[in-house]
Amino acid sequence: MEKVLILLLISLAVAYAVPNPRGLIINLENGELCMNSLQCKSSCCHHDSVLSLTRCADKAPENSECSASSLYGVYYKCPCERGLTCEGDRSIVGSLTNTNYGVCLDIRRSKE
Repeated sequence: MEKVLILLLISLAVAYAVPNPRGLIINLENGELCMNSLQCKSSCCHHDSVLSLTRCADKAPENSECSASSLYGVYYKCPCERGLTCEGDRSIVGSLTNTNYGVCLDIRRSKE
């Protein structure tokens, strides 16, 4: 665990040293390979299956499947766009296995 943390800190130090605004490790565009959502401009590092590569992707629009949150920073379903909430099942097991899926809803609209 300590080695992973040190590697992450070194990676972040290198990323901040790079003058290019796009970056090599952070500030990644959609479709680029990522290891964590913090690296993506969209804040969603997504993969389709356990064996697939993770890539930056757009956040989920209204009425789309979503993940409420991820302990690992990598999603099977991206979280909702700003202003929407992911309404669905939330459990401890789902958090650990990254299977807490729901649907993006605009709560302000549903209250009217």
